[in-house]
Amino acid sequence: MTGRLREPRLPFFVYGTLRAGEHNHDLFLRGRTAAEEPARLRGALLYEGPGYPYAIDGDGVVTGELVTAAPDQYGELTAVLDHLEEYFGPGDPRNLYVRVERRVHTASGTVPAWVYVAAGPVARELRAKGTPIPGGDWSARY
Repeated sequence: MTGRLREPRLPFFVYGTLRAGEHNHDLFLRGRTAAEEPARLRGALLYEGPGYPYAIDGDGVVTGELVTAAPDQYGELTAVLDHLEEYFGPGDPRNLYVRVERRVHTASGTVPAWVYVAAGPVARELRAKGTPIPGGDWSARY
């Protein structure tokens, strides 16, 4: 845990059920954010999951939102999102997702952000048998 305490306080790039208008947005983000803006993640592909999407490294673009935590909510929001995304820490074999630092693009420029991407075994399974989401926008899939 000590290494996680020194992590940078980055905004979060969300691309699935945490986006505005999706069912987890109000449950987990309402009252905990200082800003939310449209953003895109280059170098990633989006795959269907069981009611939520997975991003993996690839040659596409994923559409989502950049969410900046309210300063007094950062620690709590990080813990809540790690729990939701089943991220237990670097290298933990129980991880469904891993939280990684990536550059995301907004109207005002490119910024570093935390992104939850499919953990290694999940990503391998998606590449082999998964269903890609054309265009990389989970909200526009239907």
